[in-house]
Amino acid sequence: MTLDTLLNNLGEWRPAGAGPHSFGHALPTGWTVTATADTADTVGARLTDLGVGRQAKPASAAELTDWAVRTAERVTGLLEPLKLIEVDATRSEAVLRSETPAPKGDDVQYYEVLLKGTHAATLNRYQAPRTGPGKRRAVPFALTHEAIAKVVGDLTAE
Repeated sequence: MTLDTLLNNLGEWRPAGAGPHSFGHALPTGWTVTATADTADTVGARLTDLGVGRQAKPASAAELTDWAVRTAERVTGLLEPLKLIEVDATRSEAVLRSETPAPKGDDVQYYEVLLKGTHAATLNRYQAPRTGPGKRRAVPFALTHEAIAKVVGDLTAE
């Protein structure tokens, strides 16, 4: 399986000192995996972002929408399922977010995947006020190495 080497490399990733720490791995499928983490150990990482990318190629609005819908259905290794929020054909971007954000005190937390064309995706987690004014902010999220590999596999599946 192409993700076995990703799992092995994640298992060997032991950044020292204070973060952020960067990780990169090229898959034989042409996709590259990137991650930024506060910490990483033998089991998982406390990520600030997880991304996949490959050589850019033009994508129609229909192709982008199809990829977004399939990705929302496929990515199942996160705390909340994802749903398609928006497709911006002009910018060739799509946004997926947690279907039901998780309550955290007076705030909510949710995952967001930004798709760029059919060649890049970035996963982040955000915290925002449940009600009223206020800005969202990116927050770290913990995933095991197996969960990271599953999300990567789901994002890069054809």
